[in-house]
Amino acid sequence: MGTTNGGLMIPLLLSMFLLPLGFPTSSAANGLIRIGLRKKPMDANSLFAARLSYKERKSFMSRRYGLRGGVQSDGDDEDIISLKNYMNAQYFGEIGIGTPAQKFTVVFDTGSSNLWIPSSKCYFSIACYFHPKYKSSQSSTYQKNGKSAEIHYGTGSISGFFSDDDVTIGDLIIKNQDFIEATKEPGVTFMVAKFDGILGLGFKEISVGGSVPVWYNMVNQGLIKDPVFSFWLNRNAGEGEGGEIVFGGVDPNHYKGEHVYVPVTQKGYWQFNMGDVLIGDESTGITAIFHFDRVLLSLLLNHYLLLYLLFLPGYCDSSCAAIADSGTSLIAGPTTAITEINQRIGAAGVVSQECKAVVAQYGEQILKMLISQTQPARICSQIDLCAFDGTHDVGIGIESIINEDKDVSAGLHSDAMCNACEMAVVWMKSQLRRNHTEESMLNYVNELCERLPSPMGESSVDCGAVASMPTVSFTIGDKIFELKPEQYILKVGEGAAAQCISGFTALDVPPPRGPLWILGDVFMGVYHTVFDYGNSRVGFAEAA
Repeated sequence: MGTTNGGLMIPLLLSMFLLPLGFPTSSAANGLIRIGLRKKPMDANSLFAARLSYKERKSFMSRRYGLRGGVQSDGDDEDIISLKNYMNAQYFGEIGIGTPAQKFTVVFDTGSSNLWIPSSKCYFSIACYFHPKYKSSQSSTYQKNGKSAEIHYGTGSISGFFSDDDVTIGDLIIKNQDFIEATKEPGVTFMVAKFDGILGLGFKEISVGGSVPVWYNMVNQGLIKDPVFSFWLNRNAGEGEGGEIVFGGVDPNHYKGEHVYVPVTQKGYWQFNMGDVLIGDESTGITAIFHFDRVLLSLLLNHYLLLYLLFLPGYCDSSCAAIADSGTSLIAGPTTAITEINQRIGAAGVVSQECKAVVAQYGEQILKMLISQTQPARICSQIDLCAFDGTHDVGIGIESIINEDKDVSAGLHSDAMCNACEMAVVWMKSQLRRNHTEESMLNYVNELCERLPSPMGESSVDCGAVASMPTVSFTIGDKIFELKPEQYILKVGEGAAAQCISGFTALDVPPPRGPLWILGDVFMGVYHTVFDYGNSRVGFAEAA
């Protein structure tokens, strides 16, 4: 999802001709359908292209969530899809569409629910010329549908129309499957991507156009033994094998011990409740965060997006929501927690002058108010950095809009200071629970200001310091799932040119879905993941 520090002027054309070939598939005697995955290592070309796609995403989000009359959300469940960045997607598999089967490389994505591939009728998008295109005239099982379709992503959007045809996955043939023929694929992402399309494995609740997902038809047509599929992702950089998706059950050779299962709490994504996040053996306190998670992204993004985010309540109550998402490379979470994690591992993010200014000018006053038991939700309004709407603090610019009595632009700087203040309150409250001195607390919060991560992008770390970094752990069910530094740090390149990237990225998902943690491939590569559709649950066990 995003960007990194520094510039790598590396020709994008190199990445256009490195499409993965030869994906093994098989049907085992025990009724399990196996889809081999090819792994594309994150390389310098991907990082450079991701920076370009970040510019597209920033522009898109300001239109989608801003005040300029741009695209508006068609539903609450589009948010994650629209913020996804497939540029860094690393795992691909092969499917066939039509009779005879036309081959396509797709990302098997548990964070979306539609199948789409480029259409032979895609004439005006450069991206379509770098990938195979579906030709309905060459398929004897094609059936015309024609309904228009459009899916927005943070790194571009695709549009086209629905068609029906047979889809081949391994040895299975799914009959009369709806899919999208993409006739428009704007953006850098789809031009240089090493995949042709996306095959969504989420629930039908987030399927664009009400299309029945491929997975549902596999179950409904009785093609698999059990309504379960599982992911094993190979994270060993030196091995060409990327892993395997198993439809119809699990392969005991892919994991160690027993799976810990948690129920799906809201269908759409594979969403479940998650407990605390630990850095080393210390809690980040995410289950006690107020509404402040919602806003730090606005310090780093276009100010128009700020005006949307400030309305968000964004808090974790007794637990946080999380999703297991094979279509996201990194682990994404609320800016408050991600900033603290990246500070502890030494990741260099974007410096926020507003945040440091708040700490310098108001830090001691905020601490005194917290010690005197002042309500945290009212501190920033009491020191005149925010307005109070009767429930919690809001930016003064937003208050102006609500009251329609002030110029919007005049409040933007005040909004940023309000956001920084709210974040400082959260961090200081967390430090007070640890009984640190006033000086150490202020120094710590100031360091966090300097570690604010690039929104929806990567932060760099010192490759030589990886061995000394703390573990980061996630509480799921009754178990703590630990990630070691070598597991959450992604190394790009070798020798003196090597870069090390934090596996944690900031992403503030608006309600009603958010706040939300997205456990992508960094997590799923360490923990074998079972998607149990029949029992509506997700399971995790140590990957073999």
